[in-house]
Amino acid sequence: MAMPAEPGPKRTALYAAHKAAGARMTEFGGWEMPIEYAGITQEHLAVRTCAGLFDVSHMGEIAVRGPQALALLQSITSNDAARLSDHQAQYSALMYPQGSAVDDCVVHRLAENDYFICVNAANTDKDFDWIVSHNPVGAELENVSSQYSQLALQGPRAAAILGKVTGFDLSSIRTYWFSPARCCEVDGLLARTGYTGEDGFEFYFSPSHSEHVWNALLEAGKEEGLQPVGLGARNTLRLEAGYALYGHELDENTTLLEANLGWICKLDKGEFLGREALLKQRAEGLRKKLVGFEMAEPGIARDGYAVWINGEKAGQVTSGSPAPFLKKNIGLAYVPPAAAQPGLEMQIEIRQRKVRAVQVALPFYKRPK
Repeated sequence: MAMPAEPGPKRTALYAAHKAAGARMTEFGGWEMPIEYAGITQEHLAVRTCAGLFDVSHMGEIAVRGPQALALLQSITSNDAARLSDHQAQYSALMYPQGSAVDDCVVHRLAENDYFICVNAANTDKDFDWIVSHNPVGAELENVSSQYSQLALQGPRAAAILGKVTGFDLSSIRTYWFSPARCCEVDGLLARTGYTGEDGFEFYFSPSHSEHVWNALLEAGKEEGLQPVGLGARNTLRLEAGYALYGHELDENTTLLEANLGWICKLDKGEFLGREALLKQRAEGLRKKLVGFEMAEPGIARDGYAVWINGEKAGQVTSGSPAPFLKKNIGLAYVPPAAAQPGLEMQIEIRQRKVRAVQVALPFYKRPK
């Protein structure tokens, strides 16, 4: 009897459009996604100087509704969802009892008793199951990921481009706020959020309109130099901006305090998963600390490479690559807290060779105001 074929990676509604545009595809988080179109460096620079369009429809969306919605969010996330107003969003994390993240996420408040959480693609099912298993208050939960396509338009020209395809007053949406809006003749939710370090928007809408919206945005941005951008440049952009990536800077063995995310831990809001562990660690001290570094000699630090300080192996690189806009080789690494000092010299072990690097303050890149 023949064994059933293994299911392949999932595809967004724009798979055919990516193939037609000549994208190089790769599997990421259980999805077949574009890694690059014209090349990572070119796409990265387009976002920093003009604008880029990303298909991020692989991201997950989880609805949390009902009279107990806020109580549940307060108990399982690190940030204070009670501070949210209607149509406001908040960077947060779903928490383990040990003070580490099940996932980092963005919590959106649609209305009283009506929220949705945007989570990482690879973690969507894990996150949903975790929330279901930590819901004694009986909030209404639904994995609504299949109801949304999500496009991210990012860069200094993003607002000008989007203004051509919507009558909505974009200046009325502040950073980390969102609104129902009609773009490219399609209704959806328009958020001023992103993962690149640039100003930009993320548009959530029905997957049935995906190719229409994608093509309309590319056409609107043609004169501005808008380019489609793959996951390769999405990664180098977030690294330049000093943003964490789950599975690299964040995992179940790393607390939010160690990952420099104490600012999303509202320890005074009352009890939540992981709070006691974070309070204990704040009192007793961290085991490790996330730092940024630049290579001081030729060489590219890659994820997992060993970090040496004063002749001893002291940690490891979590993310590393060339930074196309900064024209440097950069990375993030965990080191002992006492060794977390901007200006401190370290070595990165690259193919059995120790190459000099120096710690620098984060973020590597901050967009001009």
